[in-house]
Amino acid sequence: MLIETMTRQASIALLDRTRLARLAYVRDGQPHIVPMSFAYDADCLYSFSTLGEKIVWMRANPRVCVEADELVNVEKWETVIVQGRYEELPDTPRYDADRRHAHALLQRRPAWWEPGYVKTIIDGKERPLEVLYFRVRIDRISGHRGVP
Repeated sequence: MLIETMTRQASIALLDRTRLARLAYVRDGQPHIVPMSFAYDADCLYSFSTLGEKIVWMRANPRVCVEADELVNVEKWETVIVQGRYEELPDTPRYDADRRHAHALLQRRPAWWEPGYVKTIIDGKERPLEVLYFRVRIDRISGHRGVP
């Protein structure tokens, strides 16, 4: 197997065809990682969530990392790492167009609302299902692939 660097265009192509990634964020030196449904457009990853730990932590520290991949087998795979900044798209007139854009991009994918918008019970309490759209503005993108 050979591992090679992917071009920016190849990395973007993977982001464009992948719907699930892992979102990493940090608060007070403690990293955390969760799955995230997303859509790529114009150097941003668009997603949504309900209000919880992830959003609270990203509000406190907007520097995030996203990893997306396609794994065919041990020797044939691609992985892309995005470093960027969390940007919330609040339900205000200023962000109406951005929220509509995020929704339009996300709804093109089957079951686009999962896992971000499903019934969630934490410590025996159900979390309210209030949609919160956000984007990750890409500062840096890199990719590698395994070739047999």
